[in-house]
Amino acid sequence: MSSIQDFLINFAFNFLVALVLVRYIYYPSTHKKGYVLTFLAFNTVIYLVMSFLTTIEVSIGVGFGLFAIFTILRYRTDPIPIREMTYLFVVNALPVMNSIGITGDYGLHVIASNAAVLAIMLVLEKEWGFRYEASKHIIYEKIELIHLAKRAELLADLEARTGLKIKRVYVEKVDFMRDTASLQVYYDDLGQEEWLTREPSAAAIAAAKDDD
Repeated sequence: MSSIQDFLINFAFNFLVALVLVRYIYYPSTHKKGYVLTFLAFNTVIYLVMSFLTTIEVSIGVGFGLFAIFTILRYRTDPIPIREMTYLFVVNALPVMNSIGITGDYGLHVIASNAAVLAIMLVLEKEWGFRYEASKHIIYEKIELIHLAKRAELLADLEARTGLKIKRVYVEKVDFMRDTASLQVYYDDLGQEEWLTREPSAAAIAAAKDDD
């Protein structure tokens, strides 16, 4: 088999693994299109850089250098959330591992390693056997409800106003001058918080500017 055939087969395998990870594991759970481009572009570029290196010793050294640089990357205008940073870590590690190639002596090891990564990410993303607890910081104005005797009323009011099924709430700070309290609320279902964390659209931002 020629070197160009080896390159095309190994490139296709690496891209296919990254595509499965991003399109069929990450995206269905988050529906964030902006990071799809980032993940696939990083994965492809790192693999192409690795493919031009001639020896395994050099590849590993340079690969870990790229791996370290990209995994600590934070965009100045928009810090990457911890979930997306984890996926970025994985999609950067895959091409370093896959640069060994599936057409060589370690092909079965590479295929098995990629399958293990995909299986683990799928299990974690689908929360099979796990229950993840999310939290949200809220500035609350009805400080009369923070009294311990009115805890049930507080939970009912927060659930009615946020739409979240709240498990518990902690009062972190009370400001009697402004009649507000800083609350930390905890809930299980990560999917139900999307409307609270969604970035404002360009139209909404423009409308807000017009109102000003």
